Amino acid sequence: MDRTAAGRADVDATGHEKTQVVIVGSGFGALAAAKTLTKSKTPFVLISETTEHLFQPLLYQVATGVLSAGEIAPPIRNILQKFPDADVRLGRVVEVNAEDNTIVYEASGQRHTLGYRSLIAATGATQAYFGRDEFAEVTYKLKTVEDAELLRKQILRCFEEAHTTTDALTRKNLLSFVVVGAGATGVELAGQIKELARRYFAMAINNISAEEVTVTMVEGAGVALPAFGGKLSEYTQKSLEKSGVEVVLNTMVTAIDEHGVTVSSIPTKEEKRIDAETVIWSAGVRANDFAAVLGAATGCESDRAGRLLINPDLTVGGFANVYAVGDMTSLNGLPGQSPVAMQGGRHAAKIVNGKRKAGTPFKYMDKGSMSIISRFSAVVRVGKKIEFKGTIAWFMWLAVHVMYMVGFRNRYVAVMSWFGSFIGHRRPHFHYTQEPVKIEAAPPVLEKEPELAHSA
Repeated sequence: MDRTAAGRADVDATGHEKTQVVIVGSGFGALAAAKTLTKSKTPFVLISETTEHLFQPLLYQVATGVLSAGEIAPPIRNILQKFPDADVRLGRVVEVNAEDNTIVYEASGQRHTLGYRSLIAATGATQAYFGRDEFAEVTYKLKTVEDAELLRKQILRCFEEAHTTTDALTRKNLLSFVVVGAGATGVELAGQIKELARRYFAMAINNISAEEVTVTMVEGAGVALPAFGGKLSEYTQKSLEKSGVEVVLNTMVTAIDEHGVTVSSIPTKEEKRIDAETVIWSAGVRANDFAAVLGAATGCESDRAGRLLINPDLTVGGFANVYAVGDMTSLNGLPGQSPVAMQGGRHAAKIVNGKRKAGTPFKYMDKGSMSIISRFSAVVRVGKKIEFKGTIAWFMWLAVHVMYMVGFRNRYVAVMSWFGSFIGHRRPHFHYTQEPVKIEAAPPVLEKEPELAHSA
């Protein structure tokens, strides 16, 4: 069948469009698969609910004013525009018909059917609340650009209102922050908020001191950064505490409202109330909703977090032409990190384009893990034995993240922003406009009419 135009899907006998490969998602795994397919000039359609490729590990820097959203979320179309076999579409896949090799997606209020020879799913993960979904209504999370911008606005609002309030208790709560979860995102956020207080707001607002700003990080495990463990976790905790973050371990959050959290010590069961105007939840993840759609269509089982229990070659259920990669999957205990998604995306794409034998098991090459803690402080593990911490780890973190950013301009602007924020005192992307709130005017005070003298 001849292609009707470069980068466009064909139309089959039923009138439905058809392409060789459909990729669902636009994150690290999806983009890695797409770039691998472009090298072999394999036609594909990439369908995503968002227009951008999000560099999720740097969302906390958008939330704290270091980087702008555009620097970590370039449009996926711009990235793939030079490849004539790539067709990027904004839409939401709502059905997978694995038996007849078609998907149904919604776009602009309409449903479209698209056929494929191979399907690669890479839709990532979203926030999990461990059965307490009501927490989502009273906390901030960090999974999307919108989440980061909402949190940035909240942080700025708190400092601005603390600057002008005359109520001591209100001021204390406005300057109190609770971060739930001591994984990489929680650690990075806790460290950055304290950095903000010390190196930006304490200098920009003359009546706020860094000592007034409290940041409490609550973690159910016995160490910070549990994925690292050992000396690196110990160093992380000490670095955070040195910067002024209170690290509360072996503690579970039992209740959250608009003005704080209630926590319970796991060893002692003792409960404690922590008042704070801002509570940030970074304690867990679950697979994106599309994982359930794909699992139902293929008969693939999932774990408690909704992640698909995929086959060793990354295929899903009993379908040799359906693949899933990244955070929406569970395989051999691999971590939910971008390198796993990228390597998985390339592996699936190489099988699809014939560069790798069908059924080849996926083998993850662990190049290491890293997490930034605060300015000039980070931890890095390469393999199982090589570890770095402190300033050298911090520079390694910068170098790796610059390398993985898409586009020369994004790298250049990010480096300039990092220098301004980490070497200097600037936060170039802090913008805040107070939302107008209608305040009812007090009723006018009427002057009392003089009493008339009455004659007897």
